[in-house]
Amino acid sequence: MRRGRALLVATRDSVPEHVGNKLRCTSCHLDEGRRENGTWIGVFARYPQYRPRSGVVETIEYRVNDCFRRSMNGTAIDPAGADMRDILTYFAFLSRGVTVAPPTASAGARLQKWATFTADTAAGARMFSASCAKCHGAAGEGTPGAPPVWGPQSYNIGAGMSRVRTAAEFISRNMPFDAPGSLADQQAFDVAAFINARPRPDYKGKENDWPNGDPPPDVAYTTRAHH
Repeated sequence: MRRGRALLVATRDSVPEHVGNKLRCTSCHLDEGRRENGTWIGVFARYPQYRPRSGVVETIEYRVNDCFRRSMNGTAIDPAGADMRDILTYFAFLSRGVTVAPPTASAGARLQKWATFTADTAAGARMFSASCAKCHGAAGEGTPGAPPVWGPQSYNIGAGMSRVRTAAEFISRNMPFDAPGSLADQQAFDVAAFINARPRPDYKGKENDWPNGDPPPDVAYTTRAHH
């Protein structure tokens, strides 16, 4: 369990051959996966689970590797290896006492509140400079204390955070790091739109996502089924 937590906290240092950027798992899953937004508490009890993005029932090993491929812009770890075993042991530790059951609310339902917002990327750029650049760098390149949010060392376009609504929800609940929840919803949405309008790595095979033709409205690319 302790080794699994260490892998998630120091991912690039621990498995550098599988990480293609300067993020770590806890860049998005704060407080070692215990923060409400992005929590790992209970996740072990919710898999296998159908996910529209892949169009299949995913194992938890598949889900972990999806993050390695997308959010970490890297490559999958061995689903039967010691690293995966220890990561899942930490997830199981966090899920002690949680009933094995589907999630109580879908991600789509949680993000629906953002459907009525219209992005102003110019306002987002100003807000980024005022509230975000001190930690993430003026050019989004990251600092020793915070990860890059765009550019070659950030998450790729296939990552969940590349969706404006997902990013807005994360920013609204968790940022700025020293004053979480202090941004108005419109400000969080504008910052998310600005960040995700900036360049980032591509993701090979992204056109095969949502094979049943049901992509969310804020997906950052066109899929084959949707097209």
